[in-house]
Amino acid sequence: MGATVGVAAVPAGAAPVAAQAATQATACPTGWGSLPKTDTSGTIAPVEDIRTGRHTCFDRMVIDVPGGGSDVGYSVRYVDRLYQDGSGREVPVAGGAVLEVRVTAPAYDPETGAATYPGRVARPLPGVDLTGYRTFRDTRFAGSFEGETQIGLGVRARLPFRVLQLDGRVIVDVAHSWTATR
Repeated sequence: MGATVGVAAVPAGAAPVAAQAATQATACPTGWGSLPKTDTSGTIAPVEDIRTGRHTCFDRMVIDVPGGGSDVGYSVRYVDRLYQDGSGREVPVAGGAVLEVRVTAPAYDPETGAATYPGRVARPLPGVDLTGYRTFRDTRFAGSFEGETQIGLGVRARLPFRVLQLDGRVIVDVAHSWTATR
């Protein structure tokens, strides 16, 4: 006949601390901007893989250049259209905006000319599935010409991005939004 209602005892200061912790957990980096980012280093070590990942605040592309060390240069910028180096041929990339990603490393063995990365011009990047990504919409391999590898990255809109260079890797992060929360 009687109902028992349980009440949890919560220390007086716990609720604001819990709310603050939740806010901090969803705070995203800011200040990346959307202007071109470059590093003029270069290497003859070849590109071997390109992969992507989803994070709380951004989508990430990683270009692996084993043996490149800290000498893997890059140029990442928004373009109206992606044009293949050498031929000038347009490579269509889907999305509200297109990032041209260049790494100063070939996608072939410089001694033999044999491909080290299986990408095909104007085709999506092999092994990259963008299903469920908040920002990335499309990837296209634009080729490797005179020691530079060119990739088209279609994104939802012109959003802030950053480029990181780690040992043998170039990392491109594109934010989910311009605000500092997810």
